[in-house]
Amino acid sequence: MKERLQLFKNQKTLQLSNYFNAIFHSKGKTQNPYNKIVLITTFACMALGLNFFYVFYNDLEQLSAAKSSTTIGFIFVCIATVLSLYQIFFFIFKAYHFYKYKAVDSVSDRELPTITVIVPAYNEGKQVWDTLMSLANSNYPDAKIQIISIDDGSLDDTWDWMLKAKDKLGDTLEIYQQPENKGKRHALYRGFNLGTGDIFVTVDSDSIVTEDTLRNLVSPFVKNENCGAVAGNIRVLNNKKEILPKMLDVSFVMSFEFVRSAESNLNSVLCTPGALAAYRSSAVFNCLPEWINQTFMGQPSDIGEDRAMTNMILKQGKHVLFQKNAVAYTNVPEQYPGLYKMFIRWGRSNVRENIAMAKYVFTDFKEGSKLGSRLLFFTQASRIIMCYPFVAFMLFFVLTHPLLFLGSTLLSILIISTFSVLFYAYRYEIKESVWAYTYSILYTFALFWITPYAIATASRRGWLTRGLAEKQ
Repeated sequence: MKERLQLFKNQKTLQLSNYFNAIFHSKGKTQNPYNKIVLITTFACMALGLNFFYVFYNDLEQLSAAKSSTTIGFIFVCIATVLSLYQIFFFIFKAYHFYKYKAVDSVSDRELPTITVIVPAYNEGKQVWDTLMSLANSNYPDAKIQIISIDDGSLDDTWDWMLKAKDKLGDTLEIYQQPENKGKRHALYRGFNLGTGDIFVTVDSDSIVTEDTLRNLVSPFVKNENCGAVAGNIRVLNNKKEILPKMLDVSFVMSFEFVRSAESNLNSVLCTPGALAAYRSSAVFNCLPEWINQTFMGQPSDIGEDRAMTNMILKQGKHVLFQKNAVAYTNVPEQYPGLYKMFIRWGRSNVRENIAMAKYVFTDFKEGSKLGSRLLFFTQASRIIMCYPFVAFMLFFVLTHPLLFLGSTLLSILIISTFSVLFYAYRYEIKESVWAYTYSILYTFALFWITPYAIATASRRGWLTRGLAEKQ
């Protein structure tokens, strides 16, 4: 069995190496003819916005003077100024901690802990096979890894592909079926209770890991005894053709490799992603009953299981870190409905977990400095609190000075998004980095409603993007 598995691993190593070289080191040709049109339109909009801002700049000065002359207007200007200065300070703060961040190098095979990799799957089809094969191909000692995959009542052929994977991998893989669809949280709960490893690793069934991902992901637990969880570095798998995945890949690089790097240097990564995360088993069992029975406004929580677990581990005073060198490639929505539903789910989870974090973040919940955790919380909370005033101001601005609003907004996008463009270009490719501008325009004009809607519907249940019967 071991010889057969080793031969299989060697074959898969070559196949995956060729696969990743073909995908991630391609010439990046635009396969969708609309992509070039969208990029050209993006830059045309930016140019038009700059022109509007130049033409109507005097109107902006007059509007600012008029607003400052009234009591309400003066208060608004003061609040806006304070928040703007705080955002500048916080960006510099994050940039400093990003600069100080350094990923933990992989420890030796002897030092590596025993791990249980849990892969919940629902209506994933053949993709679950690809996920399990990439995990089996990991450069991790056979005696120290347990892989568990749980079919959460799929309605398609997911279970058939899991059976094929089991036949291929033998005792390396354990597969189980939920009697009915209970949600990802319950599938993970079953996996936690079945797992025997010192470290639990959770991987989404539409994600592919690289050969060294697992050993890099769990190495911080060896180096840092107080490490309770580690977030992996998520990239977009299906970003070679459609527009939205291209945008999201640039956004993910900024979110993970900049933001989470800074959070990691503060020992306070706020969310370990479901696509790839690791947890110390003792920390999981400390909060497992609370986690599986979590409710919000009287309703069972069936979303945000990753953010909730992270929050509960932070509450224990444990460090939550990020490993830039532990990479997983995951599929993201390719159409607008799937995108906004995903963002609604994330937004609702963000509201719930910020409320939960508010209950402990200003207490003596851990040893050492708590300033970083509190600043991260305050920044997220302030965005939620200021959401409705900001939307109201934006709508007022649109109705009273539409062209000036368009010009100033597009100028702001150009300035703010340029950092994302430069960051992605430095880390990866210049030709793909410009999608940051398109993404910012899309988010500003087509997704601005997500946060206020998520706040208003925070108590609603439903995964939204998995084909379940749910309310939106």
